[in-house]
Amino acid sequence: MPMRPDRPNEMMRLGAFFHPTGNHVAAWLHPEAQIDAGTNFWHYAQITQTAERGKFDLMFVADAVAVRDGRLAALSRWPQYMAYFDPLTLLPALAAVTTHIGLCATATTSYNEPYHIARKFASLDHISNGRAGWNVVTSSNIAEAYNFGREQHYEHGERYDRAVEFVEVVCGLWDSWDDDALVRDRVSGRYFDPAKLHVLNHKGEHFSVRGPLNVARPLQGHPVLFQAGSSEVGREVAARFAEGVFTPQHSLAGAQDFYRDLKERMAKYRRPPEALKIMPGLNAIVGRTAKEAEEKHRFLQSKIHPDVGLELLSNAVGGFDLSEYDIDGPLPEILEHYGMLSGQTSMRNVLRWAREEKLTIRQLYERFAGARGQRTLIGSPVEIVDDMEKWFLNYGVDGFLVHPAYLPGGLNDFVDLVIPELQNRGLFRTEYEGATLRENMGLQRPPSRYA
Repeated sequence: MPMRPDRPNEMMRLGAFFHPTGNHVAAWLHPEAQIDAGTNFWHYAQITQTAERGKFDLMFVADAVAVRDGRLAALSRWPQYMAYFDPLTLLPALAAVTTHIGLCATATTSYNEPYHIARKFASLDHISNGRAGWNVVTSSNIAEAYNFGREQHYEHGERYDRAVEFVEVVCGLWDSWDDDALVRDRVSGRYFDPAKLHVLNHKGEHFSVRGPLNVARPLQGHPVLFQAGSSEVGREVAARFAEGVFTPQHSLAGAQDFYRDLKERMAKYRRPPEALKIMPGLNAIVGRTAKEAEEKHRFLQSKIHPDVGLELLSNAVGGFDLSEYDIDGPLPEILEHYGMLSGQTSMRNVLRWAREEKLTIRQLYERFAGARGQRTLIGSPVEIVDDMEKWFLNYGVDGFLVHPAYLPGGLNDFVDLVIPELQNRGLFRTEYEGATLRENMGLQRPPSRYA
């Protein structure tokens, strides 16, 4: 294995992000995609096993607690995230058919209670022998509020304040039992040591939770915490508690700035930089040759229905209705002002592409739809890995969250073509290093607050 003087003992981290049929909005129209993916358990089992064969650190599924709102004519041609499994029902089932890969899911702090989340993820950690990860999000989709008796969301700042307290409560509940509290001794007749059970008694601005949790301390101490916000408040929250960050980054310089900023912020929370792994989204379309990769991409792009493209682009720019504008004309200037009101990374990217590259509405939605706002790489295995290596060795990333364009085929291509090239260059593992997600990601097991 070649030695690298720049990051000598470090390996790239890789996650696989599973949109049911794949990342591309037209993925379900690909003849090799699993058309009923959202409700097909064996589809998820197969792709998770494939990612494990590729030695991925983790698989990840996103979630929302509502069907997407929008124009039904467009939504009927875009089935992703309309009907699909609850992740915390799906992941324990996947734990039974896998051995090493981390099992991670989104769960919102806006429409859950800390006790629920602490209990579910602690249970998943035991069921999977220490492979659970929680992606902490705050809901921004108004349709979710309507399902939980609210007419509007918590406002942006309050959402994050609530999220921070939510995570603090969950971590406190995970520490309810010391690691060795359950003695289970038939001779003495003692099942647990009463001195090693702790009552949280949390009383805060948003939550009042007595505890203790009725699940033993997770095998990892705490399941691994992920976060996906790139806004100012999102970065601060990530620096405070996240152990993995998913972020859309489109240029190496921008990724390096984000990387440096986030790692530097950790110092104020007395956290070392290596306690957080930064893994931007990567929409990699790989072929045995560059020409084959381009053909795969072109085929998917040709399947984007204009209704879907406009709906997706409208969502990306904060709900602005683009249906009255010329699809082959420029983005309306009114959006410049509209965009200033939004902190959304996707909005900023779309406005930048429109301004700097003079893209039409159709070109904008084709770019955005193809990767759902993530960076796209199209090429041969060598070309893809050259780019990944450059970002890794130059401290733009600690790894990547790979979004296969369609499933299962796009993941098979990545595992069969890209992973061996990464391994040949000594950038990625050939075998799992540990038994838990924490061990494989090079993260320390947190001690109990009562230790």
